[in-house]
Amino acid sequence: MKTVIMAGGQGSRISDAWPDIPKPMIKIDKKPVLERQIEQLREQGYKDFILTVSHKKEKIMEYFGDGKAFGVSIEYFAEEKPLGNAGALFYIQDQLTDDFLLLNGDLMFDVDMRRFQNYHEKKGGMVTLLTHPNSHPFDSGLIVTDENCAAVKWYTREEQRPKYYKNRVNAGIHIINKRLFGSCQFGLKQKMDLDRDILRPLVGTGVMFCYDSPEYVRDMGTPQRLAEVENALKKGIVRAKNRSNRQRAVFLDRDGTINREVGLISDIRRFELLPGVGEAIRRINQSGFLAIVITNQPVIARGELSDQGLEDIHNKMETLLGEEGAYLDGIYYCPHHPHSGYEGEIRELKIECNCRKPRPGMLYAAAEAFQIDLNRSWMIGDSERDIAAGRNAGCKTTLIGRENLGQDMSADSLPEAVSMILRGEEIQDA
Repeated sequence: MKTVIMAGGQGSRISDAWPDIPKPMIKIDKKPVLERQIEQLREQGYKDFILTVSHKKEKIMEYFGDGKAFGVSIEYFAEEKPLGNAGALFYIQDQLTDDFLLLNGDLMFDVDMRRFQNYHEKKGGMVTLLTHPNSHPFDSGLIVTDENCAAVKWYTREEQRPKYYKNRVNAGIHIINKRLFGSCQFGLKQKMDLDRDILRPLVGTGVMFCYDSPEYVRDMGTPQRLAEVENALKKGIVRAKNRSNRQRAVFLDRDGTINREVGLISDIRRFELLPGVGEAIRRINQSGFLAIVITNQPVIARGELSDQGLEDIHNKMETLLGEEGAYLDGIYYCPHHPHSGYEGEIRELKIECNCRKPRPGMLYAAAEAFQIDLNRSWMIGDSERDIAAGRNAGCKTTLIGRENLGQDMSADSLPEAVSMILRGEEIQDA
């Protein structure tokens, strides 16, 4: 599979600090980000590259040459005038393999590309996007998918979006079938934007799919993000989050842990984050742990809230967290309830199940989906069933409260619990 790296951008948000070099040549821990991309892909067998270059292109071409010094083969498409981040693709399409890997030249990442490629081939579409939650969804394009992971809506960052939304954005890594160019109604010599002009028109057509991944993918397009990326690299977080590795997670109860405990919530207006929760979950994100919500929601079985209504509430949770620079890697809920006799109840959900806490089914499901090492993970909650579910799954546990329920630690709030866990992990790693 040929790899195309779009390395022509100027990087207006970061170029003032590095005016003499193109953005992909900015160093992360003494090595250009573009070199780190090539090395990461070479390790996984991707050795045939085309770099599309424009701004200060000679700096890139002089540094990498034909790629032999880096163990790869590199060709270039040098734009004489800016063609946007995608215009060059129409000129080089005859040089591409049927499916090719396309990525932005300002990304720090460590992704299991074979898994990504296998997913693309299984779906059989023309485009597969690697998507993930990020710490700034409010200024990112948002993608909405159906139950088959096909993209059905795409909100650009300039567009008005729903008040509350799921935090899912395009990470900047794509697999594309070059047949796509034959279906695009665009001529050559146009300045083209990949997202707006090529990918977004595919929304709702059933040929573009999303591959959600918790792996490390982060642009370094601002000085702050560059510092965060470099810090994550030095701490080993970038490599550790590759899906070929077992992951660590902090599992979070919802009601009473993340949001105020006001009984069963069926009205979105009653959902309110507790103080300090956004900062606490942001610290989990920055630590390399996954942040995954595990919640019993018997309001579904009782007929008091639909699945869509619960999704709306969770979209509010994700939106509020995103406004504080935090995100969730996953949300698991149990819709069941074992006791019948409620007016309006959904009888098929009135069952004894394996997912309702204190049983560990939701934690097992998350562990399978995310390759989580449960013995190196934590469960935080405010009730006996939370602690029991964590213990039943083999996790360490923290209770928000001071009762003795067999937990490993106790705290008065989620921020305190996260501080204690991360402090303990730092001591252990040392």
